Amino acid sequence: MAAPSALSAEPQEAGSVRKRLVLGCGALVYDMVALIKQDKALDELIDIHCLPAKLHNTPQFIAREVDKYLHQHAAEYADIFVAYADCGTAGELDTVLDKYQAQRLPGAHCYEFFAGSAAFNDIIEDELGCFFLTDFLVRFFDRLVVQGLGLDRYPELFDVYFKHYKKIVYLAQTDSPQLQQQARAHAATFGLEYEYRYVGIQGLQPLVENIGRDKSRVNNGLQEIAVDIAGPVPQQQKLQAAPNHVPA
Repeated sequence: MAAPSALSAEPQEAGSVRKRLVLGCGALVYDMVALIKQDKALDELIDIHCLPAKLHNTPQFIAREVDKYLHQHAAEYADIFVAYADCGTAGELDTVLDKYQAQRLPGAHCYEFFAGSAAFNDIIEDELGCFFLTDFLVRFFDRLVVQGLGLDRYPELFDVYFKHYKKIVYLAQTDSPQLQQQARAHAATFGLEYEYRYVGIQGLQPLVENIGRDKSRVNNGLQEIAVDIAGPVPQQQKLQAAPNHVPA
């Protein structure tokens, strides 16, 4: 399945007012669009832009890229919500958001806000060595996990990255038998146990809460929002860049 191409926000029309910018991780694009579609009124209240999903593997660059985009566009909006958790930025993202009085999603990463903190902690308490997948990671597993971590070029890295992992836990946003089959196959390929949990997209609900009635415009091509995972992948990735890092 090919990833959608990048699409930047359209130029602001004269006299238009944009209420909320949602600046999101490209790995959340399908889920954010699904959330917006639940309420047609949100189409006129929110403007969405996504940063490349490949940042999922290089969290040390997330804060910098968010800062770069907000520096250029924050003044166009009265309200900004960043669709990331801390996501491995070690507090750097929060420092950037303070500059723009922006909000973000709660928790340490997307697995926590999708599952909910209590449920996520229960999973970890039961088995610390869990490698988590979402719908997006199941769809683009080869690109973001196998190639993203260099396992296709350096298969010996598998034992380095995955020596602590015992189980793949698929936190599903949709009830898709096809994705469940793919996730189960990924677990079998990696020689890990498999667990499926349907969590839906309610973890993204803060993105659309407390929106005023000042109208804004959502880009017409939401299905093409910036999910650019087609760029070159660095030949070497540090262990801390793994999507699901369990410390040694």
